[in-house]
Amino acid sequence: MLLTLIHYKKKDVARSCIRGVDIKFDNLRLASILGVPRNSGICEYIKEVWEESKYTKPLEMTRKFANDNMIMEARRVRSVEMKLFQRFVHFLVMKNVVPRYGKRDTTSYMDLIYMDHLTSRRMVNLPRVMMRHMSYVISMKDHELPYGDWLTMVFEAFGVPLIDKQGEEPKRYDYFVETFLTMCQLKRENGVWWLGSGKHRRRDDEEAAPAENEEVNEEEAGAQPDFDWEVVVDDATLQGGI
Repeated sequence: MLLTLIHYKKKDVARSCIRGVDIKFDNLRLASILGVPRNSGICEYIKEVWEESKYTKPLEMTRKFANDNMIMEARRVRSVEMKLFQRFVHFLVMKNVVPRYGKRDTTSYMDLIYMDHLTSRRMVNLPRVMMRHMSYVISMKDHELPYGDWLTMVFEAFGVPLIDKQGEEPKRYDYFVETFLTMCQLKRENGVWWLGSGKHRRRDDEEAAPAENEEVNEEEAGAQPDFDWEVVVDDATLQGGI
């Protein structure tokens, strides 16, 4: 599949032609399709440089996830240094927010940024992050396009005929057993595992179609969501071990 991404007036726009169907979407349209908040939250995309900003404190994040306040320099954090729930959040970030292959046992700087925001209940602008990550992956040429399940939702929204919707069978280490989730202090309610109150309230504007000329709010990165974002996994996922 050939996917072209361009950046124009604070918007990332993706274009492609798949099985004769022309598709075009920006991060706002992507948010509408996925049913997520569409223009608030952090959308940092930093590959190498460890910089400090209003909401990203490299040394503080290193200490937080390495669980060691004596660390004097920002660095990658190994999974063996993390608590169970921190490892769980790291897994979610590297499989869903900025997915990648390999290096499963060590964080990147971006991993720490999004782990810190999620565990601190601050918003992440997922559609904008997805567009930036896809743009980076496309530039690498020999990398596969990530976000397979979510892109399937995009193709369906544009009426692309899909032959095989089953996708790739998850590996053993992609599953979580009930014991592990309980140890992470998650609670089960009506077949869904939650962290928090379990009272999910959708935003009224989540399903609204964005205006054609609406621009992304770059910041509001420190804002807390007015709904429980912590829906984690349903019972159907509890099939293997970790």
